[in-house]
Amino acid sequence: MTRTRPRTLSTSEERRDTVLRTAVETFASRGYYGTTTTEVATRAGISQAYVYRLFPNKEALFLAVVEHAFDLVRDSLARGAAAAASTDPELVLRAMADSYAELISDQNLILVQLHAQAAAAAEPTVREAVRAGYARVVEYVRSVSGASEPQVQNFFAVGMLCHLIVAIDASSVDAPWARVLSAGIKHV
Repeated sequence: MTRTRPRTLSTSEERRDTVLRTAVETFASRGYYGTTTTEVATRAGISQAYVYRLFPNKEALFLAVVEHAFDLVRDSLARGAAAAASTDPELVLRAMADSYAELISDQNLILVQLHAQAAAAAEPTVREAVRAGYARVVEYVRSVSGASEPQVQNFFAVGMLCHLIVAIDASSVDAPWARVLSAGIKHV
């Protein structure tokens, strides 16, 4: 006699998480404009109608992906701050940067961030989501690190440079321009 385990249905929240993780991968590869909810549904193994039960439209799904990305960034920065060897603002920022460097080794996350910033230029709701995400992260970094405004600004400027270096794989290019951009920048 063959026994089968009772089938366990996933909860709506589990399905939402699955769709969100799948959407991160899909939007990372094709961007906001190039991704359809049909693609996300297919990759997630659910119907498009179910995607729409969880997210009313593609824009809402993308905004959830953007918020998720900022949550991951904030969590990474928190891990870095917790690992800091001192409360000196520069050391806290360095520990946060090291933790973030590990995070952006995930190609999907960095691509979602880049696509979100690009879409923000033309899509007001995406722009507001990106602004809100940066507002949360900047205020978190400022309050936890104790750094001055110029230090926080430099932290984010170097972070954007890291995005560029990783996005164009500048560290693999043996040319003066690439060495200038990458000099002193540590990333995984």
